[in-house]
Amino acid sequence: MSEYTAKDFKKGQPRWCPGCGDHFFLNSLHKALAEIGVKPWETAVISGIGCSSRLPYYMNTYAMQTIHGRAAAISTGCKVTNPNLSVWQVSGDGDGLAIGGNHFIHAIRRNIDINILLLNNRIYGLTKGQYSPTSPRGFVSKSSPYGTVEDPFHPAELCFGARGRFFARCVATDGPGTGEVLKAAANHKGAAVCEILQHCVIFNDGTYDSVYNKDGRAKNAIYLEHGKPMLFGENKEFGLMQEGFGLKVVKLGENGITEKDILVHDAHCMDNTLQLKLALMEGPDFPVALGVIRDVEAPTYDDAIMEQIEEVSAKKKYHNFKELLMTNDIWEVK
Repeated sequence: MSEYTAKDFKKGQPRWCPGCGDHFFLNSLHKALAEIGVKPWETAVISGIGCSSRLPYYMNTYAMQTIHGRAAAISTGCKVTNPNLSVWQVSGDGDGLAIGGNHFIHAIRRNIDINILLLNNRIYGLTKGQYSPTSPRGFVSKSSPYGTVEDPFHPAELCFGARGRFFARCVATDGPGTGEVLKAAANHKGAAVCEILQHCVIFNDGTYDSVYNKDGRAKNAIYLEHGKPMLFGENKEFGLMQEGFGLKVVKLGENGITEKDILVHDAHCMDNTLQLKLALMEGPDFPVALGVIRDVEAPTYDDAIMEQIEEVSAKKKYHNFKELLMTNDIWEVK
């Protein structure tokens, strides 16, 4: 049992619009950190700019709101400087994938041991409703009054393309599901990307309506668990099978299909081909994949840096500034 409760991680009064997905997620984060057992004073929550980036103000931990798009850079420095800290980066889809996109992919590529929380509402909320890098083609907004003419980023695709080792997804209104994803991210050694699907009730309400409530998730989502068959539906009556190089949805009992025919989820497989296909599934033809989709071990940047410093230091003739001065020619003036 953890000695901490969610109350130990709470601070201040959240200032988000009533019904914003940030409220739901913040509660889940407080509870998850308490269950993980991490000490508040050994935790750092770092954000950029945006509605979701106000979250550090409501954390009774070390916390910092930085500048737009630079949360990953500050989180990297924080972790490398103090490897004992549990570092949580909070970014929206605009902060994380637009101005911060370069930092996002390189933090993942380097496999820095930080937890990247991407709160994706497919809109710029703080600046009053412009389309974001994850807004769908044709989306009408203040900055695209006739509809966008570009395709969106899929966070999972960016993560996998940057050789990401951990990717998970949850829905902000799903407390238990969000908690499990956050705990899995904390237990993963390396860069852990968690995409949180949420509504902006003012500028993009309803964007995830198909999975935003419990009944919707039962019908339109699949909770992936490592080592378990990929079943979904209100009564687990549907499943996923391989068809050629792709996936297909089948119903148990039809055409002689049994649970033995259903694919088993392997989150630890080094080859991410199937994991990416799962992460990119969309309705209405496929369920939305939730839970831990990929979780693979690999060396981390921060560990490698520490090992390199120790190795190089051991070979040096000097270990401090005074010893460094003594390595050069010395004269004694009398």
